[in-house]
Amino acid sequence: MRGLQSTRANVAGAITTALFVLVFCLILLWRNPLVFWNDDYQLSILPVFADVARSWSEGHLPLLSPYSWVCSNLAGEFQYGTFSIFVNAAVIVIWKMFASFAHQAAALSITHLVVLAIGAFVLGRHRQFSMPLAMMVGFIAALNGWVICWGATDWFGALGAFTWLPWAWWGLEHAADDRSRWRFLWPAPFVYLVVTGGFPYTIVMLGLLATWVFFKTLFREKNIRSVVPIFIGMALGFGLSSPALLALFAYVHGSAREVQSASAHWQWLVPPTALPGLILPCWTVKWADFSSRYVPHTAAEMACGLVAPVALLTGLLADPRVLIRKLRWELLLLCTVLVIAMLPSAGVFRWSFRWLPFFHLLLAICAAEALRSFEILRGSRSVRFLRPGFIGFALVACTGLIMFIFHLGGRYALPLTWILVGLAAVWAVAEFLVIRTDLRPRSSGELHAAYRWLPATLTFIAFVATYLCIPPNCGVPRYNIPQTLTKPAPLDPNRLYLSIYPPAENTYRVETKPAPVGQVVRPGSTSMWAGLRFINGYSPILASGVAREFKFAIHGEIDWDVGAYLLAQQAGPEGDLARLGVDGITVASESGFVPQSQSEWELITSTDEGRVFHRRGAPLARVRSVTSSVSRPQEQFVIATVSRIHDSRNELEAEIQVPNGAASALVSFSRPYFVGYEARIEGRKLRVESERGLFPIVEIPAGSRGRLVLSYRPKWLLYGCAFSALCAAVWLGCFVVATRNHYVADRRAPQR
Repeated sequence: MRGLQSTRANVAGAITTALFVLVFCLILLWRNPLVFWNDDYQLSILPVFADVARSWSEGHLPLLSPYSWVCSNLAGEFQYGTFSIFVNAAVIVIWKMFASFAHQAAALSITHLVVLAIGAFVLGRHRQFSMPLAMMVGFIAALNGWVICWGATDWFGALGAFTWLPWAWWGLEHAADDRSRWRFLWPAPFVYLVVTGGFPYTIVMLGLLATWVFFKTLFREKNIRSVVPIFIGMALGFGLSSPALLALFAYVHGSAREVQSASAHWQWLVPPTALPGLILPCWTVKWADFSSRYVPHTAAEMACGLVAPVALLTGLLADPRVLIRKLRWELLLLCTVLVIAMLPSAGVFRWSFRWLPFFHLLLAICAAEALRSFEILRGSRSVRFLRPGFIGFALVACTGLIMFIFHLGGRYALPLTWILVGLAAVWAVAEFLVIRTDLRPRSSGELHAAYRWLPATLTFIAFVATYLCIPPNCGVPRYNIPQTLTKPAPLDPNRLYLSIYPPAENTYRVETKPAPVGQVVRPGSTSMWAGLRFINGYSPILASGVAREFKFAIHGEIDWDVGAYLLAQQAGPEGDLARLGVDGITVASESGFVPQSQSEWELITSTDEGRVFHRRGAPLARVRSVTSSVSRPQEQFVIATVSRIHDSRNELEAEIQVPNGAASALVSFSRPYFVGYEARIEGRKLRVESERGLFPIVEIPAGSRGRLVLSYRPKWLLYGCAFSALCAAVWLGCFVVATRNHYVADRRAPQR
């Protein structure tokens, strides 16, 4: 009965934590309905997820997108959680419930914030924290500055993956602490969700966390067998997520992310001078931004609800020996993560401040342990007057005084500073009242019961005040993207467009262009909303050949000089654009470019945003027989008859007839090339090559006739899915056996 009551209490606590996070998000939406609708969410996340929902409605796995060449390989982009069951389920449901862009973004972020808060609460309860302290951990994990200011409002992939890190931590500790032979089952599904969530940084965080749990358990148990379940659980989790991992490895290699400039590794490090932002998030010092310039930046990313850093510092001051002995492993990991966040990044990773959400979670765990120690030692003379409320008031007051003396408050210092001073004062007064009741043995315990809820309450209120005073988008661009982008007009869905526009983050942000933008040029991946075929697309990976050949930038704009060259010298009937199948061009009004082959192109429409040109005549076929190839200049090919073309997302079919004779035919396909295509005609396998890495070409022998099928079947997908299915079968089989054994044991228990 006691176990059932405990379970009910934990469920009630988890639901309460989720409701508070939901209320918090609704407050932000009340203040600003577009709070979750910024930057990458607008140019990348939302349009791609609209295409993912469309793909599932068509009955296709969203591996490729036909609506962007640069961002065609959705699995290879990784950040879209192609292999995450949770991400895909959330997208399908949300896109059926909401039509507005801002509502879709808010629903997607809020769903993950709620699950993140519940996971951190569950982790806290597993560590025997009281209900209020576990709720405080949940608030800090979900509402800390980095998660709200970056993950929930801009980089969804970071939120999608980090949502499951507390759950994975809980699973790993279950595997370490439980005595069941089946305890290795706990971490596997959450490891899978972390990996497939879409953020490589979180995979590294998970690796560090698993290593930490491994050695902590090994030192505690002094038995190598005690860590075997951790290893098996991690292996199963990575096995379940193997398609996502293999796709990432396949497309990062040789991509633009692999050859990024060295200066990127020095951007967005946490400067040591920003640490007072843990107390006052309005603290403003210089950070290195995306341009490697050191500019004043408000430390909103450091926001952690005031209580946690104060509680941990007070615990270290009150009884450092006891707290360090109890938290030596957690403090070691906390310091390690903070140092990593301050150091330059390396390899394909950049912007080390992305470690901050993990730091905030660790800080919450350590602070909750410190507060629990104060609850246990409340009557001790050593901590009677060295209390977190008093220390908190002194810290806030001193930090605020230094901030105003040295002009480090920035434009958001007031009224936030006064609000946090007031909260610290309430905390100090509550401490004083608790001390007085401790000195009176007959005093009622009601005050102590109420006081136990004060840290969680103050944390929540501090978060609300912080984001009401400091805009949570951290100055990233916001665009006035209208809902009309779901309509193709004035463009033609049957044509393939090249869009030439300046950098979107400078040209189209609302500070520069407050009017609606995008109807003509379709920046980033916004063409996916209306099902328009574009060469352009938003891609941090830039894995496609066309992205490298034409020097596309991350936000989808083509190199200005390359664009001018293509329109001036490659827009004719035999030029590169024709070989790609480009039969439409949109040119932003900021550019004076026009296709030079006037007889080939005609102006369709002109607006304040830009102009639209179409190649004269009908749209170009997506499968064409050509007589020559730039990659094979010495060879000539015959023209084959191509008919009954069926172009789907991951496969293309066409009827082919090649004349009899000595010469073969060469068929080109108007879709971006990736390693992994295979072709067959009437069951016979043909070799798939590429034209300079831009698009697939297939040579078909003379006299061949039948249905040609070009399908995307990369080895990483075949092997990854097979291994994932094997791991899923193992996990499910063990889970069924473990459940059956547990049920049988429960049935026999009353008979003993």
